Amino acid sequence: MKNSYSNLIKQSFKFPQEGFDLNNGFLTFHGVSLQKLIKKYGTPFRLFYLPNIGKKINRARNIFEKAIKKHKYNGNYHYCYCTKCNHFSHVISAAIQHNVHLETSSSFDIDLILNLHNNGTINTDLIVINNGYKTTEYLKKIISLYDIGFKNVLVVLDNKSELKRLTTLLKGSDKKIKIGLRMAINEEAQSSYYTSRMGIRHNEVLNFFQEEVENNDYVELKMLHFFVDSGIKDSLYFWEEFNKALKLYIDLKKQSISLDAFNLGGGFPIRNNLGFDFDYEYMANEIIKNIKERCVTENINEPHVFTEFGKYTVGESGAIIFEVLEQKQQNDNENWYLINNSLMNTIPDAWSIKEKFILLPVNKWSNEYKRANIGGISCDRSDYYNSEDFNQEVLLPTYTKNDKEPLYLGFFHTGAYQDAISGYGGIKHCLIPSPIHVIIDKDKDGNLIDYVYQNEQSAEEMFKLLGYK
Repeated sequence: MKNSYSNLIKQSFKFPQEGFDLNNGFLTFHGVSLQKLIKKYGTPFRLFYLPNIGKKINRARNIFEKAIKKHKYNGNYHYCYCTKCNHFSHVISAAIQHNVHLETSSSFDIDLILNLHNNGTINTDLIVINNGYKTTEYLKKIISLYDIGFKNVLVVLDNKSELKRLTTLLKGSDKKIKIGLRMAINEEAQSSYYTSRMGIRHNEVLNFFQEEVENNDYVELKMLHFFVDSGIKDSLYFWEEFNKALKLYIDLKKQSISLDAFNLGGGFPIRNNLGFDFDYEYMANEIIKNIKERCVTENINEPHVFTEFGKYTVGESGAIIFEVLEQKQQNDNENWYLINNSLMNTIPDAWSIKEKFILLPVNKWSNEYKRANIGGISCDRSDYYNSEDFNQEVLLPTYTKNDKEPLYLGFFHTGAYQDAISGYGGIKHCLIPSPIHVIIDKDKDGNLIDYVYQNEQSAEEMFKLLGYK
């Protein structure tokens, strides 16, 4: 039997699988023909498939509501989208269509909320969770949302000093602002530090409530918030932090009539390899079950459950497609595939925090395969993707320079954070331009449509930013 790349994948993973299939030897992504897109737009290009956003939102909402029904849970589930994951208007508009609430992280995020309200995308019933460090400017803008009628804006205090700043701004007014308290978690053992810098120390939250929140006429406690950076996983570490936060919620609830929300933060994982296996239903069921049992035991009402899913919402909608320009055999063991852009610029998570993405060839699946390092065209030694960094071999189809068609590669599930971290449309390393940005959506009849959101960045655009005439 031929040792083809196709056989390798089918022997190693379940394939085809959700989001990935082959059509006439070319890879498809969410049913979209990458071959057609390559012919139409060339490479490199960034792809975003909008319909997947609603699919992910509805899936999470359905499994939590199923668990709520199963356990006769008396609170509600609220799905919030974290704007910082992907701020593009088409992304947020797609999420809003599925009745999500929003989570903000900075002062300018409030300007985004105001913009969405002014153009009619959202109304004042929307729940807005305000996370991040609260500068005075950030707090002023949050208060301005109350001024125009937003009823469900909730400030999650990340530091004790934020309450003082908020109270100072509200002095003399008749406003009462809804607040949450963020509990600082203990980091995992391999972390560079022991306790998260975000949030208020666990053993100080109750005293802070009693001394500064309980009798404050300007605020009303509604939520306890915690967030495990490594995500919602069936691990001893996650459940330890979860149970610690749940106990703190119960202790606070016994002193606060207004407290009624428990926020898990973000953390549902996305697929970063074809062998990904995560039981979302089990985790949602266990979360609801544990909260229900503890609240019944302590004779308190079950809280409304909030999640703030960013990467989960948008990550699996994104992809970046490259062409292999050349291959170089630098020694007996190392073969390089050089692509037509910079990996550092287009998928900075892979370079900066060693994030994993699904890497697949778009064509030549019937060819034999070999181990390869992938290199960008910048002059930086760190502009690469290989097995050493990711603890797995990168195996790709072989090809020769005499092939009529080049080899195309795709990095998939890159829809979260990449544009924000790399600085979309800004100045890139080695002045390598941002690639063309293609949006895939469905029209009113359910037919797929594609259009260019932004063309490849031009030299003139970069020079203008740099101050050249």
